[in-house]
Amino acid sequence: MSCMRASWVTLLAALTLAGCASNGGGSGNTESAAASAPAVASDGRCHAEAAQFAVGKPATPQLLEQARTRSGSQVARILKPNDVMTLEYRSDRLNLNADGTGNVTRVNCG
Repeated sequence: MSCMRASWVTLLAALTLAGCASNGGGSGNTESAAASAPAVASDGRCHAEAAQFAVGKPATPQLLEQARTRSGSQVARILKPNDVMTLEYRSDRLNLNADGTGNVTRVNCG
């Protein structure tokens, strides 16, 4: 009987914590922030479509970080012509491919 009681106590504690974790109400500022940037799953994987805004812009460390954040990637790099690079595919890495003038020409994962 005590095992059944422990199960009910555990269930009650889980439901209480779930209620505390709900994000109802809020200040409304999160809605405007969410509208300005596309929603990306927070699974740590790269979603290149969210970083396409970088194409045509100068490849800078600031742009790289902004693109990495929006894409949900854990790692990001700028690849210029003739750069030596590893060829293994990493689902958590964003690549900004730049041309000889330093402008981003392509955004992809890997």
